[in-house]
Amino acid sequence: MPETDVDLLIRAAREAGQIATRYSGRDARRWDKPDGAGPVTEADLAVNAMLAQMLPAARPGYGWLSEETEDTAARLDHDRVFIIDPIDGTRSFAEGSRTWAHALAVADRGVVTAAAVYLPQRDLLFSASAGGGAFLNGAPIRVSAPAHLAQAHILAARPNLQPEHWTGGQVPAFHRDYRPSLAYRLALVAQGRFDGMLTLRPSWEWDIAAGELILREAGGLCTDRSGAALRFNNPKPRLDGVIAGGHTVHRGLFGALDPASAGIAAH
Repeated sequence: MPETDVDLLIRAAREAGQIATRYSGRDARRWDKPDGAGPVTEADLAVNAMLAQMLPAARPGYGWLSEETEDTAARLDHDRVFIIDPIDGTRSFAEGSRTWAHALAVADRGVVTAAAVYLPQRDLLFSASAGGGAFLNGAPIRVSAPAHLAQAHILAARPNLQPEHWTGGQVPAFHRDYRPSLAYRLALVAQGRFDGMLTLRPSWEWDIAAGELILREAGGLCTDRSGAALRFNNPKPRLDGVIAGGHTVHRGLFGALDPASAGIAAH
């Protein structure tokens, strides 16, 4: 039987973990990207090189979008495209933390259909395929369902709680937590360990694509900050923030945001 896209991504994610864990985060060579785009390490580049060889070879008709590959318009000519973050949470990796992930996805005409998020140093492998459910290390996962937003634990960076983002300057009552990897945040919400995830700053597709499907297949809702469904493989591969969680939590967060704040980016 031919290998499915999700099985291919799982195999690739595990191989990526074997490469990345050969490097010591604090000792890995590190550079700062131009224009304040953040750091990159030799581990990011080594993982990207492997994935850029392995995945297109397995699916020669798919396009390619990766944080560590110079983007071209060629991917727009493909219905299906790989969307890859070789290491999501590079700062965390470089600091020696274990909360970084490999985030791999396939999108078909803008909709993610297969995904894997792997944290090799925590032995956590989240996966999903369209219509096939979401899994952690092979076991099904499901979003939580708190009765009220006030009971919810939301993964969000502190700037998202600035009053200017919220209607009337009133930040809703919820418990705030944080993890550095956006893909891991989405996966944790899919697992039900946290109730929601929020980022109001423009977000790169490779940070979001894999986690979006995993959360959606776990019964959650994932939109941009205006409430629109997320679409991928855009000419400019950025999304207008992300609101994610079970339906009650998503409705509570979206309803409390000030629509007029859409042009204000949280950092």
